[in-house]
Amino acid sequence: MTIRIGTSGWSYDHWDGVLYPLGLASGARLSTYASSFDTVELNASFYRWPPPGRFRNWQERLPEGFTMSVKAPRGLTHAKKLYSPETWVQRISEGWHELGDKRAVMLVQLPPTMPREDARLRYFLDCMPDWIRIAMELRHPTWEAEEVFRLLEEHGAAYCVMSGADLPCILRATTDFVYVRFHGPHHDHLYRGYYSDQDLQWWADRIREWDLSGHDVLAYFNNDEKGNAVRNARTLRRLLSV
Repeated sequence: MTIRIGTSGWSYDHWDGVLYPLGLASGARLSTYASSFDTVELNASFYRWPPPGRFRNWQERLPEGFTMSVKAPRGLTHAKKLYSPETWVQRISEGWHELGDKRAVMLVQLPPTMPREDARLRYFLDCMPDWIRIAMELRHPTWEAEEVFRLLEEHGAAYCVMSGADLPCILRATTDFVYVRFHGPHHDHLYRGYYSDQDLQWWADRIREWDLSGHDVLAYFNNDEKGNAVRNARTLRRLLSV
């Protein structure tokens, strides 16, 4: 099975001196990132969905074997809350098609204020093409139900395993891959803090268990502050020898 470890986003000024040489042009960051990691999660797509040509450009620029996960647009997840998704599904499909062999997973993050609604989730999953791998990040606690996990299993969608303040950390695999997001170990604030080597060893053991049970694993660090995501991702890769 395949294990890939990366970060959520790559274009951060405060990563200069951590991942990027001081003075590196912003346009050179992705290629520099790809020399250290084999996957990345695109977060800018949440705020503004890129045109198909941008995805085609990434497909051409990224090295062989590199994959990109992409965060679904907030227009679909936070404004419409998955309601009437057809227009967004079309736009997503057009971009995803152009990403070609660099495709990893489409992350669909629902807002923490959106409670469980099985019918709406089912309709959205029914609308998504089966050639797009999906991970659902379900933050409201009402989604923690066996019926929801079975719904994801029926559609071959992954339940996004979350680590972060006030987020449920449920180690559940609902399809042939596991998608993990590390939002930081800080107890009160997301995206902050540094995972200790002991914490990461625990996660490395869990990832090995998923790997041995026949699951691919994709894990992304979102604690970008002070370059912690880069340092933690490097450590976890070392612990897993990937």
